[in-house]
Amino acid sequence: MSYSEYILDVDEATFESEVILRSHEIPVVVDFWAPWCGPCRILGPLLERLAIEAGGSFLLAKVNVDDNPGLSVRYGVQGIPAVKAFKQGQVETEFVGAQPEPVVRSFIGNLAPSDAEVAVENARSLLVTHHWEQAEASFQEIYEMDETNAPAALGLLESLLMQGKGEEALRIIDIFPPGNEWATAERHKPLAALLAEVEENGPRDLDDPLAAELYQAARLIGLGNLPAAMDGMLDILREQKDFRDGLPKKVLLALFAIIGDQDTLTQQYRNELASVLF
Repeated sequence: MSYSEYILDVDEATFESEVILRSHEIPVVVDFWAPWCGPCRILGPLLERLAIEAGGSFLLAKVNVDDNPGLSVRYGVQGIPAVKAFKQGQVETEFVGAQPEPVVRSFIGNLAPSDAEVAVENARSLLVTHHWEQAEASFQEIYEMDETNAPAALGLLESLLMQGKGEEALRIIDIFPPGNEWATAERHKPLAALLAEVEENGPRDLDDPLAAELYQAARLIGLGNLPAAMDGMLDILREQKDFRDGLPKKVLLALFAIIGDQDTLTQQYRNELASVLF
């Protein structure tokens, strides 16, 4: 791997993509510095050496505060060098000044994922590969150990949804712990409520053909036939975009969020949704 894979210069235009978004994958350590700063010339090379030693377990992003005053203001940089470690899009920890190497090494070492974070990541890999039952079991184990673990709660919720378990999913949403994942859980609520409604009512004849199609598409989610379920939701939108306050669209967006942007189904059906709506 090349030097540039571990260390990069970022500015106000690239900060969102290179720091905020990438910090959802691995920790990103941001070094706020300036060419005229003596302590920066001591700390900077140390951070660069540690980044290379770490071999990609974290990224080092360097911000020249003279060229990017807006970033300094946004993140409250009052003295330099200022080092801020980002995880999951937020500042996890930070320090100011040219600290001794043992202190800096300890700072970097503490960014390593916890056992719970590793377990959540492993469980999420099951989720994105459509192994819903195994993902549910893995997330359930993590969640039972710590019900304040919001990433585990979200993974459990999404695993339940993809199996059509709406009532259980609603119970998770009702007691969802605080965290960045709470907003996503709330956006999943229309899907959870629909699946719970279908569970409660069971198979039955419906006079409204669109309602019948909605129920059938919802059942197909639980049966694992996502293409047919998504086709059904799109068919309803083609007939009536505001059916049940746009519920089919909300369901599709929830499904896209759960299986992820890289899934071929998301890419295909997001384009189809856009063509239907616009």
